[in-house]
Amino acid sequence: MINVKINGKPIQVPDGTTILAAAKMLNIKIPSLCYNSDLPAWASCGICIVRQEGTARMLRACCTKVTEGMSVITHDPEIVKARRTVLELILSNHPQECLTCTRNGQCELQSLAAEFGLRQIRFEHFIIDRPLDNSNHAIVFDRNKCINCGRCVEVCQQMQKVNAIEYQGRGGKTVIGPAALTELADSPCIRCGQCAAHCPVGAIYEDHSMRKLWDRLADPDTVTAVQIAPAVRVALGEEFGMEPGDISTKKIYAALRRIGFNYVFDTNFSADLTIMEEGYEFIARLTEGKGAIPLFTSCCPAWVDYAEKNCHDLLPNVSTAKSPQQMMGAMIKTYWAKQAGIDPAKIFSVSIMPCTAKKYERRRDETMNSSGYSDVDSVLTTRELARLIKQSGFDFNQLEDEEADNPLGPYTGAGTIFGATGGVMEAALRTAYAVLTGNELADINFTPARGLKDVKEAKVDVNGTEVRIAVVHQMGNVEPVLEAVRSAIAEKKEPPYHFIEVMACRGGCVGGGGQPYGATDEIRAKRAAGLYSDDEKSVVRVSHKNPNIIKLYDDFLGKPNSEKPHKYLHTHYVERPLYK
Repeated sequence: MINVKINGKPIQVPDGTTILAAAKMLNIKIPSLCYNSDLPAWASCGICIVRQEGTARMLRACCTKVTEGMSVITHDPEIVKARRTVLELILSNHPQECLTCTRNGQCELQSLAAEFGLRQIRFEHFIIDRPLDNSNHAIVFDRNKCINCGRCVEVCQQMQKVNAIEYQGRGGKTVIGPAALTELADSPCIRCGQCAAHCPVGAIYEDHSMRKLWDRLADPDTVTAVQIAPAVRVALGEEFGMEPGDISTKKIYAALRRIGFNYVFDTNFSADLTIMEEGYEFIARLTEGKGAIPLFTSCCPAWVDYAEKNCHDLLPNVSTAKSPQQMMGAMIKTYWAKQAGIDPAKIFSVSIMPCTAKKYERRRDETMNSSGYSDVDSVLTTRELARLIKQSGFDFNQLEDEEADNPLGPYTGAGTIFGATGGVMEAALRTAYAVLTGNELADINFTPARGLKDVKEAKVDVNGTEVRIAVVHQMGNVEPVLEAVRSAIAEKKEPPYHFIEVMACRGGCVGGGGQPYGATDEIRAKRAAGLYSDDEKSVVRVSHKNPNIIKLYDDFLGKPNSEKPHKYLHTHYVERPLYK
């Protein structure tokens, strides 16, 4: 432990603690723009400067570690003046478009300018006009608003290891963007949206389609149907003062009806459907040799995008099962439309997702039109749903609970844990074990798949057969697992794993690129705990016992993983170039 003083207050902190972290332990806020707890500190913005007492030496608090006996001053007139100057310099090259900016009211730069009482900028206002990049149908890059803090670069290169964006040029001519300043659609970008989730300003944000939605909601000839993803229910409440992990499922159903949607369904139902298809596919591959082993999950569209660009040799190992979003879209415009007597051409199908890559997924290839129409017509993020609710003029917290519509609403506990890393694996094992053995797992809480460890590994005994699994979250962690699989294939050895879950975002969908801003590991863990709580409270906790799923197969689909499910619920993959 190290003895230090912050503004004269003594504190003991572990060796290796930064000044910024030590001050936080004393509830002293040191302002910063480039720092984020997910990322290594790199001292780009200079706003977190502090002074070592008794000297004129200025230190950057985010990356300077405390030493024994150090005494630090975090605020005095000279420090405040220096921080104000840095902010003025940033604002002198930043558009003054707060009213029309997607981050208005949630912008870290805007908040700091207000805290420092900036009303005039002493420096000449100069903007280099650069074109808007909305080429990849998921996220939008507005370089005019970029403050070169570097968070997006660090996220893309260090967390995700996708390397779609980088620094180009030097000094005042520095520009952040894809190599050669090409468009995002022509780069290795996988549309995960983590750059948008970590950007402190409005330089990167999700592709909007709000006006189109309002037009459809107002059209009397359009039948609107909406679905909500598992992770949305434990994060949306944060936008309305609730704690991370608080479950607001039934309030969301009510809110969607107040907004004007005709029918409200739940993606947890199609998560159960996904387990049936992916689970039976895994069983066929494992026991009958019908496909390559290991099997990779396919629920995450950012991971699928990554695989199509980086893993051409392993595409036969990726499950052909569509994501729950796309399965629900297909069932809305086929099975449900027929039951309800509604012309599918009149249905406008909307999904609420924690993910920006879902916006791209809905148009990824022709299999996303399996119903004969676009299976999903519009995708909104959790953040966009919050804005939609605020525009609609009612108090979200005061809404009475309501239920989802049948038959695509009721779900099991297995469906809800899809939103956390390891949840897909746990849900799949619950069903696969039952199908293979004829018995339910004695304890269906498969805890080895849970938590925020980068790569989780476990072995499951299924009737004397050892099934090896791996769970990976955060795209930057996937490469060692891929290399282990490739090595085994090359050496014609037993694969290190039989079943591998991959989620591109840290924590899985609870930490998705479209979730409320400011996610930390603490917040991700709370959101995941909310999903596991929802699972524990569920009357049915295994997908194969969802009565509505059973009826869907009996009435429409036939057997899992058979011809008709493959028409509507499965897809294929193609080799895509890393750069176009």
